[in-house]
Amino acid sequence: MDKDPGKVKAEEELDDLKHQVAKELDMNDDIQEKGWENMTTGQVGKIGGEMVREMIKEGKKGLAEDGDEGP
Repeated sequence: MDKDPGKVKAEEELDDLKHQVAKELDMNDDIQEKGWENMTTGQVGKIGGEMVREMIKEGKKGLAEDGDEGP
């Protein structure tokens, strides 16, 4: 059974964000050396926490833009 294209796109966007955040946190070298599966929970938690902050920021921005359009 094929995956829903919308779900696939969302997964790709989350993966892109994960890599972007890891780069911003200067963790790319560790990830390439160890692999995701060998990162500590603290390291992946830091990446995940920053991803959540970024998604909240983007969500608020989207809501503000929707509010500017009016009814």
